[in-house]
Amino acid sequence: MLIVGLGNPGPNYEKTRHNIGFMVIDELVKRTQASKISNASFKGELFKFSNHFLLKPQTYMNLSGESIAAVKNFYKIENVIVIHDDLDLPFGTLRFKIGGGHGGHNGLRSTDAKISPEYIRVRMGIGKPEHKGEVASYVLSNFSADEAKHLPQWIAQAADATEELLKKSLDEVSAQHTVKKFQLK
Repeated sequence: MLIVGLGNPGPNYEKTRHNIGFMVIDELVKRTQASKISNASFKGELFKFSNHFLLKPQTYMNLSGESIAAVKNFYKIENVIVIHDDLDLPFGTLRFKIGGGHGGHNGLRSTDAKISPEYIRVRMGIGKPEHKGEVASYVLSNFSADEAKHLPQWIAQAADATEELLKKSLDEVSAQHTVKKFQLK
């Protein structure tokens, strides 16, 4: 299985909403003690544990599919999980599905174009800005102080669910780990 977290490389983006996928991959790397694989042609940070791979594309969001396709094709991987931020879900929401549209998410658009849209999606709701014209600045901004307090718990839950996807069906994981509404306290 190839598990991908979407995000943008570099310290300027490290704590932004768009990088929630990278944050979950970082947690999984720690948990699994995955070893790093170096290969510049992958255009990403790649780690391996057991027979599974963890990937943080370093192409910037809009070209994520290039890195994903390079790893998928090189290792002949059938199944892919993509962990990503989702503007259409409230902050803290955690949902799962296979396939579907990209909803304007450029990382998903690139991935769909390179490998097809038929992969498992771990959708992490980040909420949306008040005005549609603020989407780009919103996804590239850091989480609020209240949201940041809840990030470790939310990231851990997404990592738990992702690990379960390696052993259980999507329906089982969805029933156990879906968070429909998260309350900031």
